[in-house]
Amino acid sequence: MGVVSARLAELGVVLPSVAVPSGNYVPFRLVGNLLYVSGQIPRVDGVDHFFGVVGADISPEDGYRAARLCALNLVARVHAALEGDLDRVVACVQLRGFVNAPPDFQRHPAVIDGASDLLVEIFGEKGRHVRTALGVGSLPRGASVEVDAIFEVERQF
Repeated sequence: MGVVSARLAELGVVLPSVAVPSGNYVPFRLVGNLLYVSGQIPRVDGVDHFFGVVGADISPEDGYRAARLCALNLVARVHAALEGDLDRVVACVQLRGFVNAPPDFQRHPAVIDGASDLLVEIFGEKGRHVRTALGVGSLPRGASVEVDAIFEVERQF
């Protein structure tokens, strides 16, 4: 068992299954040592969670939980891309978080902390990243949050 897999077990974290893309795109792309992961919404094993506008339909605390689920799906995508070897992750380079929020909402960073916190819990210092947290007028499938990321990984030859 790898270090990151052991950390997941220690945290009691089980990676969800990942679905095939619902549109004309790929879920991840490896370019050199950078792994780009497409946007993930709060879905667990094919079931969507946390619908609506953060700060209107759901609380910022539920938005935080939604962002954690998004990050869990990011990790599941990385796991698939790296054929199960999460120890190949050198660093999470960048995380972008999108919060479905009303125009006057200002707690986007606190919501996206849910994703950031989970990545650091799982990967430690390798999970620290640069980040953007934005408010948007709507998200796919009515999701409250969506996140995407770029990871630096060790190449296998």
